[in-house]
Amino acid sequence: MRKILQHAILPVMLLMMPVLSATDIPYLTGRVNDNAHIMTPETLQLLTDSLKIHEDRTGNQVVVLTISTLGDENIEDYANKVFNEWKLGQKGKDNGILIIIVPDDRCMRIEVGYGLEGTMPDLLASRIIQDVMTPRFRDGDYDGGILAGVNSVLQVLNGETLTGEVGNEEPSQDKSGFSDIDSPDMPLTQRILFGAFIFGIIGLFTFIGIVTPGQGWFLYFFLIPFWAVFPIIIVGTQGALICLITYLIGFPTVKLLLKKTKWYEKAKNDLRTKGSASIGGFKVSSGSSGSSWSSGGGSGFSGGGGSSGGGGASGRW
Repeated sequence: MRKILQHAILPVMLLMMPVLSATDIPYLTGRVNDNAHIMTPETLQLLTDSLKIHEDRTGNQVVVLTISTLGDENIEDYANKVFNEWKLGQKGKDNGILIIIVPDDRCMRIEVGYGLEGTMPDLLASRIIQDVMTPRFRDGDYDGGILAGVNSVLQVLNGETLTGEVGNEEPSQDKSGFSDIDSPDMPLTQRILFGAFIFGIIGLFTFIGIVTPGQGWFLYFFLIPFWAVFPIIIVGTQGALICLITYLIGFPTVKLLLKKTKWYEKAKNDLRTKGSASIGGFKVSSGSSGSSWSSGGGSGFSGGGGSSGGGGASGRW
C-alpha cells in the first residue's frame, strides 16, 4: 500500500513543482508597483504623475513593477504572465508596456503589447535597457535608472528623439515656434500648409520687388527680416539661414539680369512717362508713396464719377 501511495504521490509532486517554484503574480495596485521597495516616495509620485499624464493623453498604458527575485523563473515568461494577467493596454489596441525590474536577480525587462510593437521595436527597448537604465543600476541608482528608463519609453511612444533625460511627462507642444528653433517638431502635413502660407506671402512680395523697376529695392531691404525669421518655423535655423542667403544673393542677381530685358526697360519708361505699367498681367503704378499693384486682366472699365440722392426702392420676402 505504501509503495502504491508513493507511486501515486510522486507524479502529483512532479506536476506541482513548477507551480510551487513559480513566483506569484502580485496585485496591480497602480501604474507603479514597487514591491521590491527600491524607490523613494518622491520617485514613486513623479513616475505615477508622468504615466498618468501620458495615458490620459494617448491611451497608452505604461506600468512599472519591481519585485525582489523570481527564484528559478525566467523573466521573459514571468513578464508575459504578469502582462496578460494585468491585461495592460486598451482592449482591441493592445497598447500597453510593462517595465519590470528584479534587483536581487539583477535583471529587467520591457514587455511590449502587440499594438505598440511597431512604435517600440525590440531594438529600441534593448537600447533603453542597455544605454539608459543599466549604467545607473550598476551605480546603485535605482531611482535615476527607473526614471530615465520610463522617460525614454515615453519619448519613443511620443515619437521624440531618445535622450534618456529624467523629467515629468508633459503633453507635447508645438515646437515650431521660437522655443525650439533648431529642429521644428511638426507633422509633414502641417509643414506643407504653413510653408505654402508663409512662402506664398513673402514669395509674392519678393516677386513684386524683383519685377518692379526702381522702388523694388525698398522691398528687398524690407523683406530681409521676414526671410530671416519665418522660414525657421518650417525648416529650422539651418534651413532658414540657407533661405536668407539665397534671398540676399538671388534677389539682386535676378533683378540685375531682368534689368537688361526689353520689357523691364519698357516698364521703367512707362512708369516714368505714364505713371503706370503692365508687368506680368498686373498693373503697377508709381506715386509719391511708392508703387501700387492691381490686376490688369480686366478691360479697365470704371465709373464716370456720378452720385445718387438716395432714390430707389427696397423689398422683403
